[in-house]
Parts: sequence; C-alpha cells; structure tokens
Amino acid sequence: MLLHVNQLSIHFHARQGIVKAVEDVSFDLAEGETLGIVGESGCGKTVTALSLLRLISNPPGIIAGGEIFFQGRNLLKLSEKEMCDIRGNHMAMIFQEPMTALHPVLTVGRQVREPLIVHKKAVRKTAVQDCIRLLKRVRIPDADTRLHDYPHQFSGGMRQRVMVAMGLACNPKLIIADEPTTGLDVTLQAELLEFMKGLTQTEKTALVLITHDLGIVACYADQVMIMYAGRIVEKAPTLELYRAPQHPYTQGLLASIPRLDQDIQQKLRPIEGQPPDMANLPSGCAFHPRCPHAKPRCMRELPKLMQISTGHDVACWMHSR
Repeated sequence: MLLHVNQLSIHFHARQGIVKAVEDVSFDLAEGETLGIVGESGCGKTVTALSLLRLISNPPGIIAGGEIFFQGRNLLKLSEKEMCDIRGNHMAMIFQEPMTALHPVLTVGRQVREPLIVHKKAVRKTAVQDCIRLLKRVRIPDADTRLHDYPHQFSGGMRQRVMVAMGLACNPKLIIADEPTTGLDVTLQAELLEFMKGLTQTEKTALVLITHDLGIVACYADQVMIMYAGRIVEKAPTLELYRAPQHPYTQGLLASIPRLDQDIQQKLRPIEGQPPDMANLPSGCAFHPRCPHAKPRCMRELPKLMQISTGHDVACWMHSR
C-alpha cells in the first residue's frame, strides 16, 4: 500500500466559527492504482488533496485529526524539511488553474527544471536537456525553443501540459491531479488522461484524479470516492459504483448526466436544492434537505460509513441493519 489516510479531519477558523471542510475521511491507494474523487464544488476534494502534501495554510486551516501514511511514513509527524523532500520528488500535484500556479515572470523552462535541480541536484546543462525531454513528453511542439517562453505566451491547454511536465520531472510515486482537464478540448483531455493512465501501468505511479466529470472517472479510475459536505458518502470500485450506486447523492449525480443508452426524449433529473453552507451544516445527514428518501432519522443522526459488500462502503441510513 502506497498511501493510507485514516480519519483525516481539516478545519478552518472563520469569522462565523469553525468550518469543518473535511471530516473523518479514510482511504487507501496502492501502487499503480487510480482513485477518482468526485463531488460538487466545496465538498472538500481539493482540501483533502492539499492536506496530503501538507499545503493547508495555518492559520486559518489546521489538520485537526487523523493520519496520512505515505510509503510507511506518517506525513503529519515529519518536519518541514522532510516534507520539502517529498513534495515534487515522491509526491507531485497538478493544480487546477495553471495560470495562477505558474510564476508569471519566470520562463517555463526554469520552472520545469527547478524540481530537477532541487531534488536531483542536476547541473544546469543536464537539467535543460531533461526539461526539453519532459516538454516533448507532454507533446509541446518546438520544446527546445518554447522553454524560453513565459506562461502568458502559452494557451490554456499548453499551460496545463507544462504543469503535467513539472509534476513528472522527478518520476514521483504519486500524482495528484486536481481537475487536470480544465480548459482543454475533448481531444486533448483524452490524450492527457491516456498519458497519465499509461504512467500508472508502466511506472506503477499512483494517481488521485479530482474531477466533476463522471465520464472521466468511469474511463480512468479503478475506485471512486464520492464526497459531500466534507465527508465520504460512498466509496467503491468504479464498475460496482456505476452498476449499482447506493447513496441517493451518487444516484442523483448519475441521473443528472446524459447517457447514450437512454431515450432522447427522456429528461435529465437534476439534484434539487443547493449544497449546504459548510459553516452551518444541517443536523443529521447533511444531504437530507435534498434527499428524496429522507426519513426522520436522517434529520437527527449522522450516518457512519458502513460496508454493504466487498469494497463498497456507503453512509446512508437506508442501508442500516
């Protein structure tokens, strides 16, 4: 097992009180495996990913509890110097918005080769050649000249490829991709995802794929984790989850997207209501105000994640025994 997260909780101190952005999140990830994390904006997906690299700003954020084991080491007990060795070297993140993640006054080449110089102690000449190789690897044309350009001289899709090149620089064992297909057309999306999925097969690199796109998850993830209001509401192998979703929120997500096998006259069924205010969550199950199956117990008690079949966990009172 490459990554083991146990009962992770992340809180933020805000004017309106303590915001429990992530609460009691647990999951495992093996070498060469892809985990898809799905949920609406604000459900805690990105905060969970940032915590794996200990990039939660304190203040206002704090990792309030839990454990994060990576290659057998508890990351929450490491010093900042030890974490710096892990970030970009053994664990890399592809951020959602490359225009804000890339430094605007540094050339692309300098930013891509920085991990090689810092972690691999590469000399400048070798680092430049490796930089060209990485840019070619993500299919940036004229890589030997474009490495002297600045981020604003690239299109959105090309900037995203630069981010991928930076993430791959040191051949990390884990890549966290936060909405990696943002700003890309469908052709480039497929090309980029096939490339990253290929890494999991050839290099045994594990991949955490954060996305809103259930189609992407269906094609590329081995297991799926559905999050709502900072908690995991369902977790299962991909085929099992799509074949038989058990949580009403998962069912609602799948019912709200078009399918090739459905009648073209059939209307999509959106999930009614809005995501909850994280600073003022409803009592009991946070999804009960929007749930078509809500019972009085759902309004009073918070359901725990329970196993309903091998590898399939769900947090819903409909499945209580």
